[in-house]
Amino acid sequence: MIDHPVIARLAFVALILVAALDIWLVGGGMDGRAQVAVTIGIAALFLRSRFPVVAFVATLPVAALGVSVLIPAIAIYSVGRWVRRDAVVVLCVAALCVAGIVSRYPIDWRFDTRWFVSDLIFIVTLAAAPVLLGRLVASRIMLQSKITEITRAHEEGDVLRTETALGRDRAQLAREMHDVVSHQVSLIAVQAGALEVSSRDELTADIAATIRTLSVRTLDELRHMITVLRASGTIATGLAPQPTVAQLTELVESSGLDVSVRGNLPPNLPAAIQRAIYRTVQEALTNVRKHAPGARVTVDYGSSTTTITVAVVNSHSEAPAMELPGSRHGLRGLTERAELLGGTLCAYPEPDGSFRVELCLPWSSNPRRETGEVVEFDTRTHIGSVPPAPDN
Repeated sequence: MIDHPVIARLAFVALILVAALDIWLVGGGMDGRAQVAVTIGIAALFLRSRFPVVAFVATLPVAALGVSVLIPAIAIYSVGRWVRRDAVVVLCVAALCVAGIVSRYPIDWRFDTRWFVSDLIFIVTLAAAPVLLGRLVASRIMLQSKITEITRAHEEGDVLRTETALGRDRAQLAREMHDVVSHQVSLIAVQAGALEVSSRDELTADIAATIRTLSVRTLDELRHMITVLRASGTIATGLAPQPTVAQLTELVESSGLDVSVRGNLPPNLPAAIQRAIYRTVQEALTNVRKHAPGARVTVDYGSSTTTITVAVVNSHSEAPAMELPGSRHGLRGLTERAELLGGTLCAYPEPDGSFRVELCLPWSSNPRRETGEVVEFDTRTHIGSVPPAPDN
């Protein structure tokens, strides 16, 4: 397209070369005055985009002397392309027409109406055509700019409408979570607290205390999630506070399971890897409580210069599984989380009846910091235990 910067420059250079060739072919008939006019006119064309009117005025002597047609045509095109005031454009066209008439009719010419009208039509057409082309190019560029602005505005409007719809859905979800889930969990915490206080059996009181603690923690996490849902779409939106490996000790100690932890984890792991490790251990311990009450659990941490491994293994349990509702998407979600980090998650039963959940994630370690942060736990005896179910 003629308004493309590269093509426009190439077209200008080509026209200048053609004009120079035309002048060279007839150069033998030019006097010194014509040569000076041509030189000034060609030099002025290089100012056409910044000072189109000045460049045009500098080329008028070339038109008046009738030396070249292309040089004034390029100048008048520049006027139509870059000058916005119609009055200035009309004056420039009129000036070019006068210069053209001067070049064709000397002072001692005998007036002939027919030839004058014919030449006038030719001169006006020759002056108006470049101006109209320049106006057309300017209008096209302006329309393209407007279309781009309108398209951008439509896209921004679509984004705003989408965010508004998502905000309504999140707000509704937050209300449902607050009105239904938090209410039920609050009742569980209250009942567990009452049972803890009133029970004379130490084991029952411990179980009630654990239930109450977990219920309170669940309420706290639920409040954070509701805050996140209601704040979604704002600058402050975030999933904070997110769990880290530093909270694994608290997670294991509050699980109510007989858990032993071995191995170590390197310090300064990426936040995404820390979340994946925490959620894997959390889901595995939850599944142990649900599907293998009374089982012993071992959590193994391992690392090398390229991989991090976490294995949660629970022993076989003779106790019947607890009848608790489940979405059956826990391990599937952990598998997707691991795959997004370039790792794998495996969950399968062992030949001895135990069940194993193993997370393997790639990472890049610093050779000078190979000493990992050891995460150690005392083996504790708590209520019930449970192995993760493969379909959970």
